[in-house]
Amino acid sequence: MRQTFGQIVTALVSIARRHRTLATHLIYAGIAASALSLAYLARFEFDPTVLLTRSFAGTLALLIVIRLVVNHLFKLGMGQWRYVGNRDFVRLLAAKTVGSIVFLALTWSVGVLYAVPRSVVLLEWVFCGYGTVAVWVLYRLLFERSQARQAGSRTRALIVGAGEGGELLVSQMMRSRIGYVPVGLVDDNPLKWGTSVHGVPVYGGSDEIGELVARLGADEIVIGIPSAQADDLRRIVQHCEATELPLKILPGIDEVLNGTATLSQVRDVRIEDLLGRAPIRLELPELAQQLAGKSVLVTGAAGSIGSELVRQLALHRPRCLILLDQAETGLYYLELELLRAAPEFEVVTVVGSVTNPDTVARVIERHRPDRVFHAAAYKHVPLMETNPDEAVRTNVLGTYLIADAAARGGAEAFILVSTDKAVRPANVMGATKQMAERVVLHMQAKYPCCSFGAVRFGNVLGSNGSVIPTFRRQLEQGEPLTVTDEGATRYFMTIPEAVQLILQASLLKDLRGHVAMLDMGEPVRIIDLARDLLRLSGRPYRPGRNVVFTGLRPGEKLHEQLVGPEELVVRTPLERVFLVQMTNGYAKLPRGLVEALSLDDLCGVERYVLNGLREPALEKHAAS
Repeated sequence: MRQTFGQIVTALVSIARRHRTLATHLIYAGIAASALSLAYLARFEFDPTVLLTRSFAGTLALLIVIRLVVNHLFKLGMGQWRYVGNRDFVRLLAAKTVGSIVFLALTWSVGVLYAVPRSVVLLEWVFCGYGTVAVWVLYRLLFERSQARQAGSRTRALIVGAGEGGELLVSQMMRSRIGYVPVGLVDDNPLKWGTSVHGVPVYGGSDEIGELVARLGADEIVIGIPSAQADDLRRIVQHCEATELPLKILPGIDEVLNGTATLSQVRDVRIEDLLGRAPIRLELPELAQQLAGKSVLVTGAAGSIGSELVRQLALHRPRCLILLDQAETGLYYLELELLRAAPEFEVVTVVGSVTNPDTVARVIERHRPDRVFHAAAYKHVPLMETNPDEAVRTNVLGTYLIADAAARGGAEAFILVSTDKAVRPANVMGATKQMAERVVLHMQAKYPCCSFGAVRFGNVLGSNGSVIPTFRRQLEQGEPLTVTDEGATRYFMTIPEAVQLILQASLLKDLRGHVAMLDMGEPVRIIDLARDLLRLSGRPYRPGRNVVFTGLRPGEKLHEQLVGPEELVVRTPLERVFLVQMTNGYAKLPRGLVEALSLDDLCGVERYVLNGLREPALEKHAAS
């Protein structure tokens, strides 16, 4: 019997959806007829003879026409009945009120038909409104019941969060034909325990996730708290760790609050969500104005930072983008991406090295860039320890060549992409980046007409060769995650954050002759990242088995710093962007080093870079 009823329900919903317009008119006409009949019966002491008069028949015909026309004007069709919300009920109230006013005017004031008692008009307005709401709710229940018959092939989801985001997820899961079926919610607010969201119960707090997964037979956990901070997400992930179920999240609190978020926005929890601070979002409304009609050169354009920098610059429509890099394959695909996104956009690709004076001179002379973003550099610490000459050639000489040529070519601004490893460097890579900063600031005194500055930030999550891609590759290959030291910490930011900082810093008027720095919050332990990544992949943390400690590599620090002891941090108009001022003649370069740079004397520059530092890790290079 239950199966037969379910089949009838499914058939009714299917017929109504196939003949939607006709069904809608018939249903609304039936509601109007029922409401007017009930109103007359209530008014005349339930005397059925009042419904058999000619005047009632004419009045009913007029009311049905009015209701159908007004419903059409207010768009009360069947198409969205399963999505009804507060706005739909407001439109329903308006439509029924307007219809009743028109009905009263035509039957009483104008006198087209026999005057209908005002009490009947009022009662019909009430009955018609409640009747329409009842039909909407019934249709939604029937539709959800028909969809529930397919739930066996859908993912059973336990939802974390019973607020706005959780309500939205439950609502859309119950209305969708495929995908998810909500089996329960958890929320850390005790006041919500024992309640329900669209009929789905709220069982308890996030510490009960493991027990509820087993009891409800959940296949997946979805976090519906788009406003959750990193600490809260990390705690929830820890509770989910033992379940070994896939974990997804609904991002975007703005979309949830304005009602535009959808089930399709649910995605896997990423390590970036667990950074330990809120993501940096910098608005750049004035950047498009400053780039209008300008030519922009990006070196290292095919790299992780360079390519994202190019993409965000392209959104602000400069006149021309010049992309310079040695990596021809990455450059080729980046050019194709830009041309597909904006075919009218002028893109110039140059395969070459910033260490080649002829290439640099040709690019600057031919394209005369107004702004230069210098992201070309060698960055891997252990590799540069064994290749100090190449690190010096690219990071120091390359910076000098491109900065000097840009200023001579009339560039308005030159921005160097730097790193926190330039602060009190303990390795060749950091020493060369510190010297690159000094070269750029030295150029400010040499070419005052051009604005020179550097942008310093920490490790970039997801960049080529960084810790997260390395961890993910190890997970895919079934290898243990390698961590250098249990106490090692780093400052982290995402690639978009890094690029936004670069672009925002380029707009600062006070950047001339300074280094810009982002307040990156507290440093993050590498071991915590490894644990989080294991949890997100549904694997427990087992030291010595799936996590091994390898010891610090040559040149690596246990902790990084964003500011050195000889530097002062100065606030800017931007809340989390600061300027670093030097207190020891930082921008002045020794005469011998300037001459070595001008002559492209690699040995001379390398001698100054390595011997000029007193960190123990560099003594072997100084001796050589």
